[in-house]
Amino acid sequence: MRKFPVRKYWYLMLWLALVAAVAGVWFWKDPALPREDAPVSQMSESPTAAPSQQEETLVGVWVPYFSLDTAEHTQEAFEENYRQIAQTAQEKGINALFVHVRPFSDALYPSAYYPWSHILTGVQGQDPGYDPLQFMIDTAHQLGMEFHAWINPLRVKTAETPATLADNNPYVTLGEEYPQYFMECEGGVYLNPAYPYVRTLIAQGAAEIVENYPVDGIHFDDYFYPAEDPALDSAAYESYTHGVEEPLALAEWRAANINAMVSQVYESIKAVKEDVVFGISPQGNIQNDQAMGADVETWAAVPGYVDYLAPQLYYSFANEALPYQQALEQWTALPQHPEFSLYVGLALYKAGSDADEGTWLGRDNILALQAEEALQAGCRGVILYSSDYLQAEQTAAELENATAVWGAVDG
Repeated sequence: MRKFPVRKYWYLMLWLALVAAVAGVWFWKDPALPREDAPVSQMSESPTAAPSQQEETLVGVWVPYFSLDTAEHTQEAFEENYRQIAQTAQEKGINALFVHVRPFSDALYPSAYYPWSHILTGVQGQDPGYDPLQFMIDTAHQLGMEFHAWINPLRVKTAETPATLADNNPYVTLGEEYPQYFMECEGGVYLNPAYPYVRTLIAQGAAEIVENYPVDGIHFDDYFYPAEDPALDSAAYESYTHGVEEPLALAEWRAANINAMVSQVYESIKAVKEDVVFGISPQGNIQNDQAMGADVETWAAVPGYVDYLAPQLYYSFANEALPYQQALEQWTALPQHPEFSLYVGLALYKAGSDADEGTWLGRDNILALQAEEALQAGCRGVILYSSDYLQAEQTAAELENATAVWGAVDG
């Protein structure tokens, strides 16, 4: 497995700062971002205060965008659906919700930077007439759970979703004049983090949420560079290599771009509200993370990137490619700065299924054992994927046994 030494990335960050000063090709004619004082949200008069941050074991669940979608696309349907998700989570011992609020360079809240999500009305850019994010936060806090706003930083669209982009989607407003700001892959479109304008857009979008809502955290998932193909961002890489005596290899350059984005998001969040946490849920295989430009080793070891990582260890104990215990050991062995926390993402959706060649069958305590091993190894908690499986018959026995583990820890 190729390693990216932490020390080396101090050089990379210095290089990025120098580029900001001299590489006119990246800054020339950058359009201005919306003013920071632009109106972004109609806040409720008395937003619900977040529950106090306690030293309890975090037990979270991811709530993906498609779980928030309803056939009716009405406020009543959305709120009832989410209320059921939150109540079920609380009943299962969950104390933190990680909810998709920006899945496709869009927003489940009024934003100065992104259009309304199609999840709310069926059409991207259409105002639903209410504030879904405020409702979701209030509901979570009233039930005693933390609320973490989950963002896909780079994804604009996949080949099929959303069906149509809004007129104020960044790709629509910028794509024709600044095509270099975007990457296309298998019919999808992604923001290109090589450019300072793009990184600032993402950072200001995260800060906007923290400014206007009492969230407990901002959360990124594992979507960074969508492919290793050099053609993905060849123009940006060629612009960088011109005039550089010893250019970085493509993979290292991409990692430096993602590092610059992550650190800028961290700084933007902390500048607004110091106690809002920022974390990332990378893939469980560290080598795969490196291939996507996710420098998880630096993020864990060096302050100023993230408060926590929650790798998706979606492996059974008998997984042939990467058994759970081996993956856990790789993550817990990473050097960690003093304020860093490690959580573990667990595959609730695989429990009781024939996934991974049937290695989740034959017993009903795999998740319980995985949670127990993670906590014994020093991890601060677990996050389950996903909320859709909290009431599934397939997962009932596994979830009951797992709930007993984290209930015993804080009981």
